[in-house]
Amino acid sequence: MDPRVIGPTESQLERWRAELEGGAERIGWKVGFNSPSAQQQAGISAPVVGYLTSTTLLPYGAHLPLDGGTRLMVEPEVAIEVGEKLQAVALAAAIEVVDVDAPFSEIEQIVEGNIFHRGFLLGDFRAGYPPPRSAAVLVNGEDRERETVESFDSAAIIALVAETLAVAGEALVPGDNILAGALTPPVEVSPGDRVGIQLDNLGMVQLLCKGGPQERTAP
Repeated sequence: MDPRVIGPTESQLERWRAELEGGAERIGWKVGFNSPSAQQQAGISAPVVGYLTSTTLLPYGAHLPLDGGTRLMVEPEVAIEVGEKLQAVALAAAIEVVDVDAPFSEIEQIVEGNIFHRGFLLGDFRAGYPPPRSAAVLVNGEDRERETVESFDSAAIIALVAETLAVAGEALVPGDNILAGALTPPVEVSPGDRVGIQLDNLGMVQLLCKGGPQERTAP
């Protein structure tokens, strides 16, 4: 864990505890700044970790409001389900919605604010499936980004999250889900866009960008 983000992570987790006390359900964690280029821009030496609760969990096919955002973007990710021995027991395709509202150089404030997080959508978890070999972001049926997944180490991702939480005074527990980090560069979205992410062996998840109230699962 980069020393610069220890304090901001502790502050972020105070907000997480307040959300849980307010009735939100614990869902898990998210990995941010997982690419070397993003880390270099932020001046850090390792990925950072944020939290996920039911407050920002979107149902499949949700309408995503774009009102009030600075630069709303979507990222294709793999979600990891954590088992009893803190191992990966299943994988799912996932979308994270982020609002890139600050330069990467302001990494302390970014981490404290939960790493641009605005929402997420989980596909069906599939036990025994290998990691995907490719990831694509489709907007209105057309490819916006497509990348080959060169490597995906579930054990290393779980260890990173567990170690980060331990330093910040929390713990990874069985049943947590982890968004493992962006598989392509983020894609900016506009009102009316139909967004899908496709992970070859894990399937597709979709949402529709709107300007109205956000549909959410109950906390």
